[in-house]
Amino acid sequence: MSARTEDIGRVRHLADDFLAGLHVPPAAREDALLIISELVTNAVVHALPPVALRVLSMPCSVLRIEVTDGGPQSHRPPHPHPQEEHGRGLTIVAALATRHGTVTHEEGATRWAELTP
Repeated sequence: MSARTEDIGRVRHLADDFLAGLHVPPAAREDALLIISELVTNAVVHALPPVALRVLSMPCSVLRIEVTDGGPQSHRPPHPHPQEEHGRGLTIVAALATRHGTVTHEEGATRWAELTP
């Protein structure tokens, strides 16, 4: 079954529970949840299935978020009109993340972001 936009809220809720279990501070958890929402939404709306989310707690208190999709559609941020409600997801990710990027592979693409809570 492919992910749908209706599933994004459920993914966010599950991620919130997971991050709380890792004892991620509330402010960092909100940033992580926003990054997760933006990356998952981009994958569901703009890419091919399947979509997979990984959240890793790494050494030195780094939280890494990865969303892999079946590609091959580009997720380059468009230049939205100032009144447009869409098209700013990766700009938001860039503003919140310590580091971020994209890795393409045979199965699609993985967009990742790291936070230091």
